[in-house]
Amino acid sequence: MWPLLPPIFIFFFLPLTLPEPQPHCSRCCDDLLPAEGPTALQPAMPEIRTYINMTILKGDKGDRGDRGTLGKPGVEGPPGLQGVKGMKGSKGQAGAPGNPCKAEHVVFSVGRRKALHGADSYQALLFDTVFVNSPEHLDMFSGKFHCRVPGVYFFNVNIHTWNFKETYMHIMQQNQERAIVYTQPGERSIMQSQSVMLPVRRGDDVWVRLYKRERDNAVYSDDVDVYITFNGYLVKADEE
Repeated sequence: MWPLLPPIFIFFFLPLTLPEPQPHCSRCCDDLLPAEGPTALQPAMPEIRTYINMTILKGDKGDRGDRGTLGKPGVEGPPGLQGVKGMKGSKGQAGAPGNPCKAEHVVFSVGRRKALHGADSYQALLFDTVFVNSPEHLDMFSGKFHCRVPGVYFFNVNIHTWNFKETYMHIMQQNQERAIVYTQPGERSIMQSQSVMLPVRRGDDVWVRLYKRERDNAVYSDDVDVYITFNGYLVKADEE
């Protein structure tokens, strides 16, 4: 016989699965009916909210308000494109005449009836006949035009040469030569002329000067005719 063995117990552990909880069964109308007992809950009352449509509440038009204060000027914009050229306008009426006192004028024209031989190296040409001297800016004692109205002036000198003698003269501004009148010695005497326009400052002197070198320097004239003239006038004043 086989020997008796103690009994052996074998245990198997299986996972325990619990059933899912089932929802409480109730009727659809239970929420509307009061529950029994003193602790029953009262049903919730619906909330009532008032809504007003403001679009239909339009009032009367109000009065016009006061005008506000003027704002600051804005930034200047870029220049626009050039417009189309317009039609030529009609000729306007003539304006009133200007003030004659403001129209500056200076003019002179003087002459010499006597011949002159240059005795010194530098000698001013003097005059003894006045044709025009308004407003007497040319000094007859010195032969110099003294500028009191600055501007652009026109000057002119005319002389008659002497036979076999040299004629050497300058139109001077202050102590600077501006234009020359020159003739070499010759058998025949001729008329010579020189003109120049100069910007003259206030206080400047303009005059004609004889310049003697080794030869005799002379200009011809007589008591009958005027061969020597010195002329000048204001072309444009600086104040214009």
